[in-house]
Amino acid sequence: MFHTRAFLAAFVLAPLIALTGVSPAMAQESPISGRIIQGWTLPDGRMVAGLDLTLQPGWKTYWRAPGDAGIPPQFDWSRARNVGRVDITWPTPHVFHQNGMRSIGYKDHVVIPLHIQPKAPGRSVRLRGEMDLGVCSDICVPHRLDFDTTLDAAPVKPVPTLAAALAQAPFSRREAGVVTATCALRPLDDGMEVTVRVQVPSSGGTEVAVIEPNIPGVWTSEAQTSRQGNVLNATAQMMHNSGRPFAVNRSAMRITILGSKHAVDIQGCTAG
Repeated sequence: MFHTRAFLAAFVLAPLIALTGVSPAMAQESPISGRIIQGWTLPDGRMVAGLDLTLQPGWKTYWRAPGDAGIPPQFDWSRARNVGRVDITWPTPHVFHQNGMRSIGYKDHVVIPLHIQPKAPGRSVRLRGEMDLGVCSDICVPHRLDFDTTLDAAPVKPVPTLAAALAQAPFSRREAGVVTATCALRPLDDGMEVTVRVQVPSSGGTEVAVIEPNIPGVWTSEAQTSRQGNVLNATAQMMHNSGRPFAVNRSAMRITILGSKHAVDIQGCTAG
């Protein structure tokens, strides 16, 4: 199996790029560039912003659950000011097949919406932090985006670019017409097998299910996915990086179904 930890270790000396303060010449040489989009303030005080990423032709980057061949993005908000919480809305990603391996992510251009809860609502936010992510073409390397932007709390009118990115998020259970979602668990010698059964209309074409147990240190294999009528079945193996046993909380399980027409985001499942 291909393990992300080993992949990252092999490229720890890869070059870093900055989201702000990059010269035009450097931006042309880099496979990825980005900027923070100022959005608007919601009635509950949260700010909407966006991370706008542009990739050079032939390059791709990864979704939060990138598959065995990808690098999961990581955020560090520790240097931000007046930021209590940041929630990320991931737009529906693409499924890539290359050299017999599958990965999940984005190409060309993607805007990743951010919902920011200020510690002191009504005041500006200094969104200063880092994003570690992988980019791939013929080779794969990790990169770091450093950003430092002040967001004003005043704007209230939605920004079309951000609104469009939010509209690209997967359907919820209700929107997709999910009837039931169950997770059956079976112990293995070195981990656990999970079989997901979701009663939901097809999302189009050859569907890919992604299972995230949301347990620190637990690796999950690519799910073998099939459909019978209105029932989608997916089976994957889970194991802890240390090899030790672990417990699964079904309510924390996250199941994403990626189809040719739309995607579905399912939070939690019941025993099955």
